[in-house]
Amino acid sequence: MDRKWKKIEKDGYVILDNGNGVCLGIGADSEVPILEVDGYAFKDFLRSGELAPYEDWRLTSEERARDLAERLEIEDIAGLMLYSAHQLIPAKGPLAAAFGGTYDGKSYEESGVKPWELTDQQKEFIVKDKVRHVLIMGLESTEAAVRWNNKLQALAEQSGFGIPANNSSDPRHGAGSMAEYMGVTGEPISKWANGIGLSASFDPEAVKEFGEMGSAEYRALGITTALSPQIDLATEPRWMRLCDTFGEHTQMTIDMTKAYCDGFQTTRDSQDGWGKDSVNTMVKHFPGGGSGEAGRDAHYGYGKYAVYPRENFQEHLKPFTKGAFALNGKTGKASAVMPYYTISYNTDRKNGENVGNSYSKYLIQDLLREELGYEGVVCTDWGITHDIGETEETFAGKCWGVEHLTEAERHYKALEAGVDQFGGNNDAAPVLEAYEMLCKTYGKEAATARFRRSAYRLLLNIFRTGLFENPYLDLEVSEKVVGCPEFMEKGYRSQLRSITMLKNKNQTLPLTQGKELKVYVPNRFIRSYLDFMSHPTPEQNITPAGKKLLAECFTVVETPEEADVAVCYAESPISVGYSPSDRENGGNGYVPITLQYRPYEAVHARKESIAGGDPLEESQNRSYQGKWNTAANEADLDAVIETKKRMGEKPVITVISVKNPMVMSEIEPYSDAILVEYGVTPQAVIDVLTGAFTPEGLLPIQMPENMETVEKQQEDVAFDMACYKDSEGHVYDFGFGLNYQGVIKDERTRRYTREDLNGKEV
Repeated sequence: MDRKWKKIEKDGYVILDNGNGVCLGIGADSEVPILEVDGYAFKDFLRSGELAPYEDWRLTSEERARDLAERLEIEDIAGLMLYSAHQLIPAKGPLAAAFGGTYDGKSYEESGVKPWELTDQQKEFIVKDKVRHVLIMGLESTEAAVRWNNKLQALAEQSGFGIPANNSSDPRHGAGSMAEYMGVTGEPISKWANGIGLSASFDPEAVKEFGEMGSAEYRALGITTALSPQIDLATEPRWMRLCDTFGEHTQMTIDMTKAYCDGFQTTRDSQDGWGKDSVNTMVKHFPGGGSGEAGRDAHYGYGKYAVYPRENFQEHLKPFTKGAFALNGKTGKASAVMPYYTISYNTDRKNGENVGNSYSKYLIQDLLREELGYEGVVCTDWGITHDIGETEETFAGKCWGVEHLTEAERHYKALEAGVDQFGGNNDAAPVLEAYEMLCKTYGKEAATARFRRSAYRLLLNIFRTGLFENPYLDLEVSEKVVGCPEFMEKGYRSQLRSITMLKNKNQTLPLTQGKELKVYVPNRFIRSYLDFMSHPTPEQNITPAGKKLLAECFTVVETPEEADVAVCYAESPISVGYSPSDRENGGNGYVPITLQYRPYEAVHARKESIAGGDPLEESQNRSYQGKWNTAANEADLDAVIETKKRMGEKPVITVISVKNPMVMSEIEPYSDAILVEYGVTPQAVIDVLTGAFTPEGLLPIQMPENMETVEKQQEDVAFDMACYKDSEGHVYDFGFGLNYQGVIKDERTRRYTREDLNGKEV
């Protein structure tokens, strides 16, 4: 039979072009033989000289995944169940100490290797532990990403059954200075509004467009799984992860979820939607992590409980049931789900267990698998099987509710619950030990079948995205895709569209006078507080990035007295709901998370917490009633007040980077104009300030009237706060926003209205 394929040499790999078939990629030095069947080329991973079903690219992904799942040894399946810790490419700089990585036993700086070389640890977990799911954090450049990916795939190709690496990333398209991994991401990826900023556009089609372009850049970097979107209903305004969600409006979150997943997962002109352009989405966090008691977060022992005081658990499921599991596109459902760290308190009415969501057989097996019929991958959040730290605030393992179990026993319990994969674990040993426990409890046949079910799900996502055919990247092609002008322009426009104008007294904005206009910009000060890793931050004196950009448009002066107008940059109040010093002084450690700048006393807080109990605590009552807290950036308010005092009748414009709702009554009276942004580049703000772009963002959240309404709202209920009314008579509620002509009323505000629990417009 005539040969229908040809060989094309590439940089470090080879393309086997099957003409009207599928193009295959194989390492330049690969030991995998090539089979010719019916004139086409196939990879003979098994080196058997015969074409196995999983090697046959003409079969469906389901058929191939099922065949390979039955062939794997338990050790291979254990490797598939692992999801690596965060990887830096290369492993350099200050974060290398925390996340690890050596080259022949040396640091990157000492080794002299190229930035795309594999670390000792990466070589070991690919070959020894058979890891095939790798979480990428830092990328020095597009070139480093491409060459590293090709080296990793070449190594994976040679071992076991030739299963390629399914590389993944947390969101990396965010534009703001606090965007996830912004500090270590080097590739010139396009920058978009993220999470709550995308929602401020009130436009799901724009989110779908982001998904399509974001997935193209991910694939060009070798990333085939997105650990996103975050679809928790953000019904608790104090939650530190609110800014990454789509907000608290159920239908908007459903629509944004569908758009995001369809955009990322769909390959056009594919019969089932899957293919070489697809990126798996891992929606998080099941069954919803947005109702943490008093806003505390479950990355820490002090925030392990999600509560449902109004029994509103079912509402939090809707972004999954009506969104992620009911996509409009051909792929049908998000390919993976990540449960949150939280203990969803008293939701298990069947077994009565209060354990972390990934350990709950009721939540994963009974609810997610059986009742909701979800058959995709369930992957734990990172580090849930690791041991806890010495104190409640320590950033360590998050084995909530099963702290007393060994690491292997935790894996066993999660497997019993229905989990397929363990985030942040490179080590196969505890998974294999858990398998032996399953054998003792259920018998070897049942335990093996259980492992093969997970293997099928995990392999299916790899087959669907075409990695078995060609996991290799062409550097020239990738450099044309990543950060291309079209993507950059679209991303920047999404930033502009997210910016929300709340106040514009006497048409203060836009500023159009040019260099003759004198502008004053005060500096910022933030005192020390516990950061994400629970480390005390240094005190910060900050010159706003926008000051330099304003100097390009106007004349920036050093005192308010010289100025015609002032622009004050601020951030929503920063606070942490746990205080080691309170604990050390005999308290329970719990303090209020405040959404106001000035010192706040929690007079209206619960006297008894809903949930409690922890191996590190004697009391189960986590109440902070009567305690005080003050925002670490209280000086932001001081700067606005002092500037207004010295400016007199001259206008003061306040630009606030909002991560959570905030009590606007402190800062609004001293501001003639207010712009809210949710994490955008400084230039985007300048373009709105100067009228280069007319603001069109709408509030995707409520701005509370005071802290009393914050304390009285229920963690699991949306839109249950009294909202602030400003001096212009405008109420800062969901859907409010101004343009230069006045209050925005358009199709978007008619489509998404604030609703109460009965679905009636308020």
